[in-house]
Amino acid sequence: MNIEKLIQSAKKSSWGRMKLNFILQRFIPFNRPHGLKVIHIADNEVKVKIPYWRINQNHLKGIHACCLATAAEYSSGFLLLYKLGMKNYRIIMESMEVSYKYQGKTNAFATFTIDDEDFNTNVLQPLKSEGVVYKKCTIEVRDTNNNLLCIATTNWQIKTWDQVKTNVG
Repeated sequence: MNIEKLIQSAKKSSWGRMKLNFILQRFIPFNRPHGLKVIHIADNEVKVKIPYWRINQNHLKGIHACCLATAAEYSSGFLLLYKLGMKNYRIIMESMEVSYKYQGKTNAFATFTIDDEDFNTNVLQPLKSEGVVYKKCTIEVRDTNNNLLCIATTNWQIKTWDQVKTNVG
């Protein structure tokens, strides 16, 4: 399976996004029960939908804080891996900070955007010279009424595979 071809198809069609989400649910089983879906993918942006359903709710019937954080992590990590090429680099979240603003009571959407200049200057160039980089990403999560539910900041450690010291597999 060629994940890059699958992503290119997902950028152009709903059928492609359906296939991509099907595969992603198998590769990332933690997200499966929450129904997180990539609904938009472009070269510099990913949007992930968080359905407003019972399993994603807290005791106040709002979207649970951890579900919002998970979707934020998902959108930023997915876009970074897509832009980097999944075969060349390993990413792992080093830390995350979330500031909650509003209780979500409808579907919600985690959106991460990174422009080419930022990506080239703060990710690619340091990776080429050092083999390891930390990249902070800011992700907004909004509901269907455009209320800002939270702002998450993920800090990703990105390494070339030859820099990875742990045993994979």
